[in-house]
Amino acid sequence: MPTRGLIPAWVVVVLLGGCAAAPPGLRLDAPWIPSEPAVIKVMLDVAAVGPGDVLYDLGCGEGEIVIAAALRGARGVGVDLDPERITNARRNAAEAGVTDRVTFIEQDLFKTDVSPATVVTLYLGPEVNARLRPKLLRELRPGTRIVSHDFSLGDWEPERTVSVPEPPGHEVLLWRVPAR
Repeated sequence: MPTRGLIPAWVVVVLLGGCAAAPPGLRLDAPWIPSEPAVIKVMLDVAAVGPGDVLYDLGCGEGEIVIAAALRGARGVGVDLDPERITNARRNAAEAGVTDRVTFIEQDLFKTDVSPATVVTLYLGPEVNARLRPKLLRELRPGTRIVSHDFSLGDWEPERTVSVPEPPGHEVLLWRVPAR
């Protein structure tokens, strides 16, 4: 059956605001769209996440990236404004057996201290990423890896861009915070 004319579900979520489950009056900077497991794997591989890392996922949704990093031995912190997403992230971490390695914070990502991070992951959109860039450069130590699913950090050229083979149409971008 041809798919011509059909709109992918993720496009519908974006067009409709993607945040129907958010409490009334809560303004989110980006809709929650879960990252595919294959994309998460590429994100963590590109950043070489492992034991000794502290990963911050800004706009963590239900914690998939933070949990995957913890399963690799890293510590993880997920930040999201949506209380339902944070509740589900904590439940997902318990089900994965990684509650001792992760923390989920219901907070505005622009007000979160990210200075302990060795890796920051993003799936927020180009406008939010561009607004976030000065904060990341100000608070993160030189050498900290920043990984974004699909979206740039404005005119800052990534060190590496990797196309995700499956599902097609996704890219992972990597930057390192430069020396001051």
